[in-house]
Amino acid sequence: LFGRALGAKRIEIWTDVDGVLSANPRLVPSARRVKILSFEEASELAYFGAKVLHPSTLLPAVEAMIPVWVGNSRWPEGPGTTVVAQGIVPDEGRFAVKAIADKRGIIAVQVVSTRMLMAHGFLARIFAVFDAHRTPVDLVATSEVSVSLTIDDDRRLPEIVEALSEFARVDVERGMAVLCLVGEGMRGNAHVAAEVFRVLRNIRVRMITQGSSAINLSLVVDE
Repeated sequence: LFGRALGAKRIEIWTDVDGVLSANPRLVPSARRVKILSFEEASELAYFGAKVLHPSTLLPAVEAMIPVWVGNSRWPEGPGTTVVAQGIVPDEGRFAVKAIADKRGIIAVQVVSTRMLMAHGFLARIFAVFDAHRTPVDLVATSEVSVSLTIDDDRRLPEIVEALSEFARVDVERGMAVLCLVGEGMRGNAHVAAEVFRVLRNIRVRMITQGSSAINLSLVVDE
């Protein structure tokens, strides 16, 4: 907010890591520093668990097109990670996927009703329930007669299930996690999805969604 109000040339975020890493270093000790990210890539990573960035922090910078630099206060001369406007991100070439974020404590909710078939307004009715109980929805996948979605806040879950059960069957699965693969190089790149499912051939994938921007692929799996 201060950076935008002052018309800053750059916003710096000083932290205790060398920048944005390609994965959670607690899970992947060999995670690499990402040199440069687009605002879109950074926003996706922030939302789905990258701890260095917070999505609300990025918004004023995105709107004002101010570059954001993330560096290590214990190594101030380090190169860090730069977040810039989309369209001026150089191609790093080797990796279609820049980084993988993970978010745990996810709850998958499946809403099933044959009344969805060829009907209008059904999705609005479902999301009106979540809106009434002030519970954000992360991911959504739909078929002709069901909607699967994820939430990470279960404080109003009993009331949500009760309201949804008035017009549909509701199944709830706890103990899930979201894996989010992000990268500008994923646009139109079918090889990424093929490789992901080759790696996960023995893992139960509960949900799959691809962002409308086509730079992220999110998977819901058991924690």
